[in-house]
Amino acid sequence: MRYRTLGDSGLLVSVVGLGCNNFGGRLDVEQTRAVVDAAIDEGITLLDTAEMYGINGGSELALGEVLRGRRDKVVLATKFGHQAVDMGYGPAAGAKGGRNYIKVAVEKSLARLRTDYIDLYQLHTPDPLTPVDETIAALDDLVTEGKVRYIGHSNLSGWQIADAAHIALAAGRTPFISAQNHWSLLERDAEQEVAPAALRFGLGVLPYFPLANGMLTGKVRRGQDVQAGTRLAEPRRSGYVTDGKLDKVEALIAWGGQQDVSILQIAIGGLAAQPGCTSVIAGATSPDQVKANAAAGDWMPTHEQLAAIDEIVPPPAAQR
Repeated sequence: MRYRTLGDSGLLVSVVGLGCNNFGGRLDVEQTRAVVDAAIDEGITLLDTAEMYGINGGSELALGEVLRGRRDKVVLATKFGHQAVDMGYGPAAGAKGGRNYIKVAVEKSLARLRTDYIDLYQLHTPDPLTPVDETIAALDDLVTEGKVRYIGHSNLSGWQIADAAHIALAAGRTPFISAQNHWSLLERDAEQEVAPAALRFGLGVLPYFPLANGMLTGKVRRGQDVQAGTRLAEPRRSGYVTDGKLDKVEALIAWGGQQDVSILQIAIGGLAAQPGCTSVIAGATSPDQVKANAAAGDWMPTHEQLAAIDEIVPPPAAQR
């Protein structure tokens, strides 16, 4: 496993991270334990969860259980304040980027995770009601108190990343060091503004959905039905698989065969090689998937191979 510092910070994370959204819902505690065991064995340190993952905070609860006695083996990241999810804290908790909500949310997460500190605490989605300087000030307090070591955000646009960075600098507050955004080799919009803004202002990007909901695993091919029980079989993802995406998948598989690399290596190792990307967060439901994802992160494409990938799945600038 390779490791990188996250943004302009001393936080070292594995190039392949483990997305924990399946824990406490699709996976029970013992299944979660098996996946986390495999991740630690493979050298994966970054475990990314959220207060909303699982059933009633189930992902954090499961992680709190399986990490007992080995909390120091991982870099524990969680998120708060998703605008579409009600955690049941009540209206008195306030807006989800506000000082009071953050105070309530962090205590709930710390309790569920059974830990005294969170390595990376992330705003899950932008809060349209709260000025970002209030959010930054509240998070800065948590860093001062030792409850949080570093802060990040998720789903912010390029201009929002720049705005938050300027506000933290001007106020002398703890800056964000990470941006977690949707990014895969099939969906590269993050390369237009998010990744450049992150690079400019000292943040590392943590791509989520790097496998394009499973399309970049090689298990979704032209002429085959989507497997029942997979993410792509969910009703809300109806229409996600298109002929255009399948054309790109088949082209990547064919090119990978010529290079003796799998499409999973291309999806993870190729994304990890993009400017601004620090750690590729890939979910897993079994130890075998964890091992495969970790191994895929070992592949480091050459400049020529990256150029060939760009020909098959063009970045935004090439699509204009």
